[in-house]
Amino acid sequence: MESVETLVAHIQGLSGSPEELAHLHNLLRQADGESLRAHSAGLLPFLAQLNPQAHSLGFLYLLEAFASSASNLRAQGGGDFLVTVAEFLISCSADQIRLAPDKFLCACRMLKNEVIQLNAPIRGIAPLRAAIRKIQTSSEELTPIHADYLLLCLLAKQYKAGLSILEDDILEVDQPKDLFLYCYYGGMIYVGLKKFTTALEFLHNAVTAPMSSLNAISVEAYKKYILVSLIQNGQVPSFPKYTSSTAQRNLKSHAQVYVDLASCYIKGSYSELEEYIQANADKFQSDNNLGLVKQVLSSMYKRNIQRLTQTYLTLSLEDIASSVQLNTPKEAEMYVLRMIEDGEIHATINQKDGMVSFHEDPEQYKSCEMVEHIDSSIQRLMALSKKLTSIDENILCDPAYLMKTGRERGGRFDYDDFDSVPHKYF
Repeated sequence: MESVETLVAHIQGLSGSPEELAHLHNLLRQADGESLRAHSAGLLPFLAQLNPQAHSLGFLYLLEAFASSASNLRAQGGGDFLVTVAEFLISCSADQIRLAPDKFLCACRMLKNEVIQLNAPIRGIAPLRAAIRKIQTSSEELTPIHADYLLLCLLAKQYKAGLSILEDDILEVDQPKDLFLYCYYGGMIYVGLKKFTTALEFLHNAVTAPMSSLNAISVEAYKKYILVSLIQNGQVPSFPKYTSSTAQRNLKSHAQVYVDLASCYIKGSYSELEEYIQANADKFQSDNNLGLVKQVLSSMYKRNIQRLTQTYLTLSLEDIASSVQLNTPKEAEMYVLRMIEDGEIHATINQKDGMVSFHEDPEQYKSCEMVEHIDSSIQRLMALSKKLTSIDENILCDPAYLMKTGRERGGRFDYDDFDSVPHKYF
């Protein structure tokens, strides 16, 4: 191997045109490995001679080689080196780092692990968010960095920061584990924001995604899916038919205490549900789900109040408190007011006699805001439908797909097999 000084000189002189970068990449690959790692302890001063933006590819190789040694990281103690890594991820050239995506991923993982070890996950949020946009070829692509970024948002309790990537439509997935973690962490972030409807969508995807064998992520997602379903809808829906047979056969047995909780919830008895939760508190605590379980218990009051709106037009606060097992009419008033504010029921309270009048939903779907909302939803669905049609066409013409379907039919292809293939491919 050439000396590190010579390699740095190559990096400084060959980071311009695509042809120069290709030549530089060959030199870096030749130097990579044991030979470069043998000098890893002395690489930090050379990083100072490089510009993270102009010399991104070479900077990345030296950075990864230095960070590959645990002793180097311990010696730095999360000081200036961590700042160097963060600044690199924010300022690096996307075109250059995409030439070495595995090393870029290692740099991102190293930063994530270090900030977690320092108990300062917030320090990694901005750099990893920038890293995702650098490595993505489009906003529809799911990267391995997505899950790491969302984990840091969760640990730092910066839930809104996670929305910057969760609001993208993901249509390109490489590794199944990345999808499971993305959906699981995404669901947890929306739970933290009390956006239970969207949380259910993410957890639902983690539970129903194709799988050949059960994995721990889907099991944990299913536990939270049960709890959030009870909080939001008061019941847990059955598995849709597109759920893998593996999930349908095994998930419930791995989350039996949660399945039994849902059965107890449906009975509508607050005291019975409370007793069940107390009996299994240790299990819920070990799963880090006790906070959600307590929200399930609290939602029982709301669910029972909603049931009353289906039976009565007017009811006193005292009768509401008695029916849903609240201690006082004042508590009942607090719950009713909160549900009115959240749009969960439509009612008015007469303060003079303590009577509650329940009303129909006043929304007539005629306002400008509602029309705009419906129109934007239609436009988004049309764009999604167009994208799915394009994906379906590409799958139908994929050689691997055609070979698989051909083998399943004993190697025969019928003319009918090609009826759905668009004519533009012929």
